[in-house]
Amino acid sequence: MPPESRFNGFTKVTFKFFKDLEENNKREWFEEHRTIFEKNVVEPAQEFVMEMGGRLRSACPRIVAIPKIDKSIFRIYRDVRFGKNKIPYKTHLGIFFWEGPRKKLGNPGFYLQLDKSSILIAGGLHSLPSELLKAYRDAVSDPKKGAEIAKILKKLTKNTSYKLGGMHYKRVPRGYDPDNSNVDLLLHNGLYVYYEGPVPKEVSSRDFLDYSFGIFKDMLPLHNWLRDNVIA
Repeated sequence: MPPESRFNGFTKVTFKFFKDLEENNKREWFEEHRTIFEKNVVEPAQEFVMEMGGRLRSACPRIVAIPKIDKSIFRIYRDVRFGKNKIPYKTHLGIFFWEGPRKKLGNPGFYLQLDKSSILIAGGLHSLPSELLKAYRDAVSDPKKGAEIAKILKKLTKNTSYKLGGMHYKRVPRGYDPDNSNVDLLLHNGLYVYYEGPVPKEVSSRDFLDYSFGIFKDMLPLHNWLRDNVIA
């Protein structure tokens, strides 16, 4: 993209595209409307990644923000090889900024998703790689590190718009104290906080950068804790 590119929001055409895609989720329809997808979904997403990446680097200098499909911008194509659902296209835009040495989704980061009528913004690590589960469990069980993450999550979820995600297991893993004050966190295979709601009015202008960054900034302490105590 040219260096003068500036993010100026997503348009009504963006959301109409996803609405229409829900009703016409077929390769032929998508190919006929590919130029609309490129112009009204991919291009503003690339501009958003470039500018938001700069803002996030002010807090996390090593954050990865690559304005390309299959990098910070998720592919719209669904992997239909192993599931019963053979619908070929996702009906939302997904954007991810991450920090850490592993492949993209094995690191903590910041996620944004838009569909025809809603937004989801999250921070943390959606699914812990199996080789990191012990490091995570040891960290949440540690008196000092565990107290730190408990304080972070308590402050975040005090805002009732934010929800805690990642709980997966029903039993405390073997070798860990079921009386630990963070016992609920031992049932997680991911740790993230998210906001979900209607598409905000800011989405159609540069104000969406401030809107999104404000939520990402709230989630920064969780990101930093995971990076420093689990990923490192």
